[in-house]
Amino acid sequence: MSKLRLVLAFALVMGFVGAFWIITPNMPHVLAQGTTTGEWKASLNKDNSKIHVSLERRSERGGHNQMGQTYEFTDFQGLSRETALNGGPAKFSLVREAGRIDLEGSFQNGKGSGTFNFTGNPSFVSAMKTRGFDFDERSSKRDGDGEERLFAATTLNITTALADDLNSLGFGKLSVEDLFKAAIFKIDSTFAREMKASGFEDLGMEELVKARIFKIDAAFVRQVSQMGFQKEPFESLVKMQIFKVTPEFITEVRNEGLTELQVEDLVKLRIFKIDAQYIRDAKADGVPLEVERLVQRKIGVARH
Repeated sequence: MSKLRLVLAFALVMGFVGAFWIITPNMPHVLAQGTTTGEWKASLNKDNSKIHVSLERRSERGGHNQMGQTYEFTDFQGLSRETALNGGPAKFSLVREAGRIDLEGSFQNGKGSGTFNFTGNPSFVSAMKTRGFDFDERSSKRDGDGEERLFAATTLNITTALADDLNSLGFGKLSVEDLFKAAIFKIDSTFAREMKASGFEDLGMEELVKARIFKIDAAFVRQVSQMGFQKEPFESLVKMQIFKVTPEFITEVRNEGLTELQVEDLVKLRIFKIDAQYIRDAKADGVPLEVERLVQRKIGVARH
């Protein structure tokens, strides 16, 4: 059961990477050096410190490509928080190494809408190809064409510096999709080397993505060690985070007499919602202080 939940949890989050841009079969191919247009909508976050911008492009046959992301106001040229709050006409740009998006429209009551033009940078495509990242190459139907990936690279601020940084880690051949994962989940050489110094020397891109998703960093590895679990495999740390095996929970069950516990035991207790009160009730009923016996009592299985 724990393995199933682990797989489902990871698959759910990783689905976000594949669905970052929504591509339909009817989307026409547009060369990187071309210009494409679309519509944008924007709204400020709760404290008005950032702005969420949604960009949508449509094909002649009704297909669409849509993405949304929260930005700092400083990410845009020609846009200020005051403009978004006060309302009125707006003309601003998102300029990145991969290309630029020029937006025009208006704001009212902290919300905006209008149209945009996207222009890809062919020099970026060439520079990335020399680093082993071919934006024109399609490995699957889900990848979309080079224009789709160049558009996503612009919104995510994929840079040649990021490519160089990842290549310095010696992962072997990485894909353009790996670049997107690194940008989305903030994976760089600093984070990878911190994890390596924590004892995880052979983590690849997928494991580093998991680490970011489940908030596993050097500090968490130290915390786990201080809880008495040294040199645990990486997947054990993932399970601890998924099932909320916290220092408080470990102390709680240890205080009830469950002192010789492995990570898998703690995960089982969390899965079946066995806490200190449940353990006390079980002991009062004469149930032996063993994880398996506690689980059997929880699911109503009598042991003969």
